[in-house]
Amino acid sequence: MSRQANRGTESKKMSSELFTLTYGALVTQLCKDYENDEDVNKQLDKILFSYFLPRGYNIGVRLIEDFLARSNVGRCHDFRETADVIAKVAFKMYLGITPSITNWSPAGDEFSLILENNPLVDFVELPDNHSSLIYSNLLCGVLRGALEMVQMAVEAKFVQDTLKGDGVTEIRMRFIRRIEDNLPAGEE
Repeated sequence: MSRQANRGTESKKMSSELFTLTYGALVTQLCKDYENDEDVNKQLDKILFSYFLPRGYNIGVRLIEDFLARSNVGRCHDFRETADVIAKVAFKMYLGITPSITNWSPAGDEFSLILENNPLVDFVELPDNHSSLIYSNLLCGVLRGALEMVQMAVEAKFVQDTLKGDGVTEIRMRFIRRIEDNLPAGEE
């Protein structure tokens, strides 16, 4: 029985490492395809997974369906509850980590996700000529895409990055507005 449990853990670790290495190969190719890091950062945020999926930041758009089906999480009532679900359920489910939630703004419309360990940067060292590359910018695109599908417009950006010598990786999230459903005329 313990052998089977151990195999499941090994399989998850192998899948995680395969994803990390595949992601690294894609970032490397984007660095070769684009002249500057800013263009690569835009691609990582917006269209990285267009290699595998249709256009856009679709990994987040598609991932939310899987997340809602697998997690049994209901609709969040406010941004604080959304932050808790992102950190304690989504990151744990897909990356095997639980970031801490800190630095709430007084208005409650901004917070930071602190990743002590970012699995996307395992095996990674940024070359000196790519000092402005935001290697894990995929995460910001995933967060924006997923939250847009549940009617939340947000901004997500990296504030700190362990690849750039910071002690932790910090993603700053800002609530912009609730997206209203626009139904075609005559339908309600």
